[in-house]
Amino acid sequence: MSTPPIHAPRQESEIHVRVAREDEYAAVGALTVAGYEADDYLLRSNGSYDHDYASWLADTAPRGRGSVLLVAADGDELLGTVTWCPPGSPDRQLAVADNQGEFRTLSVAPAGRRRGVGRALVVDCLERARAAGLTEVVLCSVSVMKPAHTLYESLGFVRRPELDWFPRPDVHLWAYSLDLVRN
Repeated sequence: MSTPPIHAPRQESEIHVRVAREDEYAAVGALTVAGYEADDYLLRSNGSYDHDYASWLADTAPRGRGSVLLVAADGDELLGTVTWCPPGSPDRQLAVADNQGEFRTLSVAPAGRRRGVGRALVVDCLERARAAGLTEVVLCSVSVMKPAHTLYESLGFVRRPELDWFPRPDVHLWAYSLDLVRN
């Protein structure tokens, strides 16, 4: 007679990307802020907390109405989010042409790290861009977001320093783009 294992084998999780529901907006906002806070991305260069940006990140309803607020989930657990900004979205910052899409506010909850959540969200944005016939995806990222830069570059994005900009004197946003015709 065999003895049952003491610990059942772990079930592999499945990450699904979908549009956030309105009843999830508050949770998605909290997740976004938590992801940024986990890496100190809401600390200004002088060490103070950026309450204004944290409030904007937490208020996902406008992004959900004007753009496409996406979540990555494992069952009912929300693990990450990104805002897809197709042509016509009021949330676009770098995308100025009708052939361009953009995504913003990529954030992965601490519990979702190292599980492919960020990659799944970015790939979903790229699939949406291709399905819409767009030829380029652009984004901007704070210069200290090294893990995000590594992800973007692994997917074929290239730095576009000529598109860098400063929304405030102490915030330098790096630009990246992906040519969907070549990649």
